[in-house]
Amino acid sequence: MTRLSKFLAATGFAACALAATASAPAAAQVQGRVATADIGRAIIGSSALQNAYQQIGTTYAAQIEQRQAKQQELTTLLQPFDTNGNGQLEDNELPAVQQASNFAQIQTLEQEVAAITNQVNAARVYAVEQILAQYGTALTDVTTQQQIVMVLVPDTIQFAAEGADITDQITAALNTRVPSVQIVPPANYRPNRNAAQIFQQIQQTLLTAQLIQQQQGQQQQQQQPQAPAGR
Repeated sequence: MTRLSKFLAATGFAACALAATASAPAAAQVQGRVATADIGRAIIGSSALQNAYQQIGTTYAAQIEQRQAKQQELTTLLQPFDTNGNGQLEDNELPAVQQASNFAQIQTLEQEVAAITNQVNAARVYAVEQILAQYGTALTDVTTQQQIVMVLVPDTIQFAAEGADITDQITAALNTRVPSVQIVPPANYRPNRNAAQIFQQIQQTLLTAQLIQQQQGQQQQQQQPQAPAGR
């Protein structure tokens, strides 16, 4: 569902709710606030996830270093086939790769990179899954304390007054509910679908934040005055 369709669905529901409220007796009206919350951002902000990601970086340091080396080797092998120089292989460039004399080596490297990536990501998803298991109770803690009767996803909202977002309060509740998590998944671990989806959302959010930070750093460097040339 697109953001527009989500918004239309949300506003349609709101219109129906307002109409029902107007026709209902005063005693039947529900008193309370409407708020928004971002589940991915709430989990990213939790101490448990931040500590888990740091621990994973240390525990799986050898695997991460090995993956980077194999990825660099793979990139070097694929570079001659990137005829348009855009840093990725297009559909029209793949046949040449498949017909290359070193195609078997390329396939092996791809499989090895994927296997290491899956191993490290399994640890990350496992951490997310443990925190996600407490999200419902953390949400209940906040909504009960603040007398909130409805929580919506920020993407479905066109306008929200200051203070409507309770993501930070949910993060605080998560810090109480789940102060730490395990980072080594059990044997034959298979993440549940919800945890895998939230993990992908978290990874995308972190990647976007990293790209923005890099762009800001580049802009700051460009804006710095150049030192005068020596005479």
